[in-house]
Amino acid sequence: MRSPLPTRSYSTSYSVLPCVAALSMFMLVSATPSSPPPPEKRDTNYGYYIPMDQGGSMLTEVPDTYPAGLGEPINAILSAYSDSTVLQNTLDNGGLINYYQSVGFSTECLGQHSGNSQGANLGDGNGYLNETAVIRWAYGDVNVGTCTETIEGGNHFRYWIQDGPDADSGAIFMAVSYEMPIAQQHNIVPNGYNLGRDWLIGNATAQSTLIPTENLTNASTYSGQTSFNGYTYQTSVNYVSGLLQNTSTGINHFQSVAVNGSNAIDGLVAIMTVQIVSRPTNSGGNTSGAQWSNRPISISWTTLVLVCLLIAASSL
Repeated sequence: MRSPLPTRSYSTSYSVLPCVAALSMFMLVSATPSSPPPPEKRDTNYGYYIPMDQGGSMLTEVPDTYPAGLGEPINAILSAYSDSTVLQNTLDNGGLINYYQSVGFSTECLGQHSGNSQGANLGDGNGYLNETAVIRWAYGDVNVGTCTETIEGGNHFRYWIQDGPDADSGAIFMAVSYEMPIAQQHNIVPNGYNLGRDWLIGNATAQSTLIPTENLTNASTYSGQTSFNGYTYQTSVNYVSGLLQNTSTGINHFQSVAVNGSNAIDGLVAIMTVQIVSRPTNSGGNTSGAQWSNRPISISWTTLVLVCLLIAASSL
């Protein structure tokens, strides 16, 4: 099951997108090795520490909202009980980014961040930190498909890693939502927080039909497999209540996201536990890999656009 794809015609201003593939080399992958999480990271009651127990929050901090002080729900958690390789913020060796790609998502277009950053306090002693990265629906192409999502809208999420000195679980906290096209300022579609979460879970567990968002409870569970680059992942999901409220209070875009008398969010959080069930024959079960970075190399969007236009012009 994949997220519904918007049906709309492209204007000629987007005709340069095919040349984006020629610029994909500008994505940065550093050579810094990463070690698997130590065993003590698994010593939690739930596979994560509850942020509110140490002064944190399950709502992000969004700049310049109206009214001020609104946030977006952290509505999915990749549990620390997952395979230690999956918990590594890596592109190689079956790590976190490869897992996201198996689910149909990928890193931002050309490594360039679009939109404002949001902060989250996971109660781990790090205080509010901006997201580690934004991951976008790839429209079937993990290399450049997120460029389409940036323009056309779609499912996306920000994530943070709970790894501070006070609560070092290694769990991945995700704020998932389905956004409108850039022409509509990437506002969130009606019921977009709940739907974005459930479409992510539907993809991660390879559901053949849409997850029935309106019927979910804290007893709902899903399970299934996805594969990418020779790695197969088993994802098991259970929905929990108590981390978020069923509310519109304090929720960004609450005026348009809440529909049919329901609140903007239903208060459920999807807890994902991911295991690698098969690896490429030449991987050797290696759990170290090149650390992935969402930071682009020092090159401006202006330069990228000029190069892209030159490539497009040369093909005419």
